[in-house]
Amino acid sequence: MKVFGLVGSPSGDSRSAALLNAALTRLSQAQAHTNTLLVRDLPAVPLLLAQGESEAIQQAVQRLLSADVVLVSTPIYKAAYSGLLKLFLDLLPPDALRGKTVVPLATGGSPAHFLALDYALKPVLSALGARLILDGVFGTDDQFTRAPGGGYGLDETLSKRLDRALAPLLQPAPSPTPREVALV
Repeated sequence: MKVFGLVGSPSGDSRSAALLNAALTRLSQAQAHTNTLLVRDLPAVPLLLAQGESEAIQQAVQRLLSADVVLVSTPIYKAAYSGLLKLFLDLLPPDALRGKTVVPLATGGSPAHFLALDYALKPVLSALGARLILDGVFGTDDQFTRAPGGGYGLDETLSKRLDRALAPLLQPAPSPTPREVALV
């Protein structure tokens, strides 16, 4: 399974990235091949001017298109996903997520914004062709603890919700049933 993680946070050390990294760690332990794109690392001018022909943008889009599973992680600002994420999503082909399993992840200051996953992020993922969108995971600031040396850890409640959301990806594929051979 090829997993692509997309972080739409403008911050270098964000809770959104920590939530995505926790998900990618779980999936890599299940033998998934993972890679991550921090949208903030793309060149600003091509991103802001919607210059999809930029080599860096094309490479990022190709990485997403080659994945089986796409995890999209964003902070919620004013009841919507980040503008930085919006800039990147606008550069994707119309059916970029068709045939992929998508997991929306979001973080925010309070539980008041958790519906932004359903009312802001999921509709745009659907518009990009996503038909299999797993349960989203929303974490509030108080569900993260600052780790020594930087970064964030997830509290037990958030960790369990993440495990539940990823469970369909972590279950082993059913083994094929042997077919009976008719004797002639």
